[in-house]
Amino acid sequence: MSTRERKVEYLAKVERIFGEYTKALVVHADNVGSTHFQNIRRTIRKGGETTILMGKNTLIRKAIRDLIESTGNNALDALVPHLKGNVGLILTKGDLSEVRKTVETLRVAAPAKVGAIAPVDVLVPKGDTGLEPTQTAFLQALNIPTKINKGQIQILDDKIIITKGQKVGNSEATLCQKLKILPFTYGLNILQVYDDGSIYEPAVLDVTDDQILKRFSEGIQNIASLSLAIGVPTSASIPHSISNAYKNIVAIAIGSEWSFARVQELKDLLDNPEALAAASAAAAAPVAAAAAAPAAAAAAAPAAAAKDEDEDEDGDMGFGLFD
Repeated sequence: MSTRERKVEYLAKVERIFGEYTKALVVHADNVGSTHFQNIRRTIRKGGETTILMGKNTLIRKAIRDLIESTGNNALDALVPHLKGNVGLILTKGDLSEVRKTVETLRVAAPAKVGAIAPVDVLVPKGDTGLEPTQTAFLQALNIPTKINKGQIQILDDKIIITKGQKVGNSEATLCQKLKILPFTYGLNILQVYDDGSIYEPAVLDVTDDQILKRFSEGIQNIASLSLAIGVPTSASIPHSISNAYKNIVAIAIGSEWSFARVQELKDLLDNPEALAAASAAAAAPVAAAAAAPAAAAAAAPAAAAKDEDEDEDGDMGFGLFD
């Protein structure tokens, strides 16, 4: 198959995938070896709802533009600016949050290689190292406080030898190798999330439905408060306005001779203190009973245990089985 034919086949594949999937994760694939990537691909594809698309960014962008021209759907255009560098796409029909969790677990530990940019701080922990005393000068060159303990070097304090964003030097890489420290983990790093035309940061996937509902409720409360304060009715404030108006009407009815059916019952209770006390007692009775039930159960448990002990003592008259 010629190069041109392979390109045509790849473009057809990309268009088919984008026609089938509407959600994707844009991932960065630096420092991911071929074996590691195959394991990621195999794990991601389980279930048949998710696939990985890798390839030349120019070809993927061309396929997207061809698909937009043929279908008139501009949603995919949001992906184009993010197809730069060593990136790929994880496309799914399932839950993006679950796919993200799976991707984040597919990372492998790696040694600190000379010249690599540290993605995290590298800390050498205090304690015994197993190194011979002859290597003390090597550690002291890195400003690591040490002492000799039972024929081996002991590090006295935790020491950060590489900071995040710093290039790994020869001495630091050698020390990590001697101490058998694998400080870095590599895998697919999620850069952006695509969801049917929308692009957003991966952190958005951490937001739960409960958090959204809480923020929405707080927003409604703020709108209602503002509407009531400035006297402009809105859908959020109308229930409060109706409630406040009803309270005002009830207050006017109680303070005057004017009345209506619902308020008349309240006025009758206020005119008859005995009936009001009886109604209050009847309303409080279920609450008191519910509060007393746990205390009664707690008090009954020791009594029942004591009764069982008494029965056991009465049953044992001091005679053995063969007396």
